[in-house]
Amino acid sequence: MTDDLSTGYWDGARRGVLVLQRCTACGHVRHYPTLLCPACHSDTVEPLEASGRGTVHSWTVAHHAFDPAFAGELPYTLVTIDVEEGPRVLARLEPDPADLRIDQPVTIGFAPGAGGTPVPLARPA
Repeated sequence: MTDDLSTGYWDGARRGVLVLQRCTACGHVRHYPTLLCPACHSDTVEPLEASGRGTVHSWTVAHHAFDPAFAGELPYTLVTIDVEEGPRVLARLEPDPADLRIDQPVTIGFAPGAGGTPVPLARPA
């Protein structure tokens, strides 16, 4: 699961912190980890510990487990979050509020998932 591109993200996730990538050439912040900056195509990058704050951009409710490890947790809500640092991040929403809305403030953290792999979780702020 971990490779040279994603090591910073997974190290942060194990500590409960969202780690993004920042281009050292132009400062563009991105997520998910990629080899080249989409803004300037530089391959120089540094990890950036995110604030963990953002707002709901969109969401969907999963009724089908794409991984058997999550079958017992259905249904669950996945939210797309605009984080303060700029990129969008996908996380599972807990608890699952009935009054979820666009632009709702959330915080992002991590919890152990299947096999101990950290899973990003969003909670209403």
